[in-house]
Amino acid sequence: MEIERKFIPKKLPDNLEQYPSHLIEQGYLCTNPVVRIRKMDDSYFLTCKSEGMMAHEEYEIPISRESYQHLRKKTDGILITKRRYMLPLDSSHTIELDIFAGSLEGITLAEVEFATIEEADAFIPPSWFGEDVTYDKRYHNSEMSKGSHLPQA
Repeated sequence: MEIERKFIPKKLPDNLEQYPSHLIEQGYLCTNPVVRIRKMDDSYFLTCKSEGMMAHEEYEIPISRESYQHLRKKTDGILITKRRYMLPLDSSHTIELDIFAGSLEGITLAEVEFATIEEADAFIPPSWFGEDVTYDKRYHNSEMSKGSHLPQA
C-alpha cells in the first residue's frame, strides 16, 4: 500500500543541490488502471497502481533498458520528465520534491509517504509546502501525462 500526501510548494528550499536527486522519465501505457514505465537514473521499472487518491496499491517490477525502450514507444500522452530531490523531513519521512521539465516545466510538487492513513491524516506540513493537492486528480502524474488539462504552473 502506498499512502502519500501531495502539495504545491510556495517556495523551494535553498541549496537543493546539496540533496540527493534522481532524473526521472516516465510514460503511461494505461491510466485506468494506471500502468506506468519509469526510467530513474539508470534503473527501469514497470508499475501498476490501483485506484485511490491518497492510498492505493502499487506494484513495481524492475525491467531491462531494452524493455523500457520498447514500451516507451507505446506510451500514451506526453512523457513526463522531472528531477526528484530527496529531502529529509524527520527520522522516518523523506520529502520527494519533483521539479518538472519539458511540457510540464514550471510545475513543482512535494510528496511525503506514510505508513498508515491515520499518520497521513495527522500530518502537519512544513509552512513552505503550500496547497494540499492530494485529492486533486489533476496533480496525479497519470492525469498530467494526458496533457489536456494541465495544472497551472
